[in-house]
Amino acid sequence: MPDPPIPPHPSLASTLRILRHYYGKPPAPISTDPFRLILWEQVAYLVPEARRREAYAALRSTVGLTPAAILGAPTNTLHAITRLGGAIAAPIRAARLRHSAELVLGHWKGDLKRALRLPLPQARRALAAFPMIGEPGADKILVFTGTARLLPLDSNGLRVLQRLGLVKEVRDYRTAYRGAQAALTPRLPRTRDALIGAYYLLREHGQTLCRRSAPRCSECPLRPGCPTGRSRGHDT
Repeated sequence: MPDPPIPPHPSLASTLRILRHYYGKPPAPISTDPFRLILWEQVAYLVPEARRREAYAALRSTVGLTPAAILGAPTNTLHAITRLGGAIAAPIRAARLRHSAELVLGHWKGDLKRALRLPLPQARRALAAFPMIGEPGADKILVFTGTARLLPLDSNGLRVLQRLGLVKEVRDYRTAYRGAQAALTPRLPRTRDALIGAYYLLREHGQTLCRRSAPRCSECPLRPGCPTGRSRGHDT
């Protein structure tokens, strides 16, 4: 199959089309349940995806993925599982799993899906209140659960769009993230699956080629339409 044409001025749609051609079909999310998505974020930190999946699978098989199961698990069991997801702050992450379970049981009567039925600003605040989630993580959960039409962006995906000139580059991450959301709203993919795919494709490109330091511009399929890539000449 020939490479898709690259316009001189990239759009979000053309960018995603080129990335899908380059990286292939994005993965499906681990779950569409909001509490399980929170556990997925908390069980590991700064590790490869395979390591995160290993820790999440251990939590599912050893403890369970319900708030009651998390609260009923011994602390040393939760600690051992979070260590599978990386040594950094493993005891703290174990405590965060327990705190999140307490929050769901105490505030949401055991069902975090109640939060998804709130108006969008309140739903976002409710999810962002969980440890390690924040506003971008809340938006990711809202999209993965089919609750909102947004483009969740981690720092990698945001960086890709900034370098392409599709959103403004601002030093403060929160300001940059909110500005990107406002700028992208009229151009978003229409379906939940397409939004999820966009998140994964932009994240993978930011991790693989469009890295924060030493970006591999000479290998980038977006380079012909990327002002940052063109400005780097033949740098790698």
